[in-house]
Amino acid sequence: MTAATAPFGRVLTAMVTAFDDDGTVDLDGTAAIAKHLVDNGNDGLVVSGTTGEAPTTTTTEDGQILRTVLEAVGDRATVIAGVGTNNTAHSIELIEQAEKLGAHGALLVTPYYNKPTQDGITAHFRAVAGASGLPIMLYDIPGRTGVAIAPDTFKRVAEDSRFVAVKDAVGDIYRGVQIMSQTGLTFYSGDDALNLAWLTHGAVGVVSVVGHVTGPEHADMIAAIDRGDLTAALDIYRSLVPVIDVMMNRVQGAMTAKAAMQLLGVLPSRTMRLPLVPADDEIVAALRAELVALGRDVR
Repeated sequence: MTAATAPFGRVLTAMVTAFDDDGTVDLDGTAAIAKHLVDNGNDGLVVSGTTGEAPTTTTTEDGQILRTVLEAVGDRATVIAGVGTNNTAHSIELIEQAEKLGAHGALLVTPYYNKPTQDGITAHFRAVAGASGLPIMLYDIPGRTGVAIAPDTFKRVAEDSRFVAVKDAVGDIYRGVQIMSQTGLTFYSGDDALNLAWLTHGAVGVVSVVGHVTGPEHADMIAAIDRGDLTAALDIYRSLVPVIDVMMNRVQGAMTAKAAMQLLGVLPSRTMRLPLVPADDEIVAALRAELVALGRDVR
């Protein structure tokens, strides 16, 4: 894949944000996570997304997090700033800040909870894109936002060259293939359970939560698909199913991803900000077992 066909890289992790025990942002810990991920198969990172607990961080904190990650790994990986909110003015503020700090792109999710019409979604996307020159990855996840981005909305916004990619977590691959062919937008899998399926249907990469612990395997799986070895790709995917299940199907993924960083010795704690709480001991024990099965050195 060339940079044009995979504009943000191939293996991206939507990374967690480290917090100290008192709930303040741990910038050193956040840098450690970023370095660990890039050292282990990731060529791109998304900061201040849902997995980064962005609904609980301030604009100032988002800027500090982004600056920290850029300084830590920005010369080795694509760093994308999450700027999506359900307040257009706030998202504009975030994308302006991200561009000023040197982000390589922006992730823009559908406005959540207030359930705008498709005309409202289109206007929101265009207003945020118009506030900067950053390339944008749209994030379609109706299970969380309450509304999907309609195919016609993708067609309308794709007329603006700043919209270059989609992180798809809709769960309808046929629909996604149609949108790809109709718009020319690049697709990334935004659903770890469907990573292999998406990659075999035209997605250029993944934006993963499980990538906190499976970066090398994701890179190998993509390489196998690139060379046409679907048997090898399927073997890799099947080896990841148990850890995908533990990390994504038991509790919210940020909770297990942060627990994994603790188990791997990257972070001293798995502190979350409310309303999320740390993964309990039962989940951590199950996660430990799957990391050991993957050959990881856990604490």
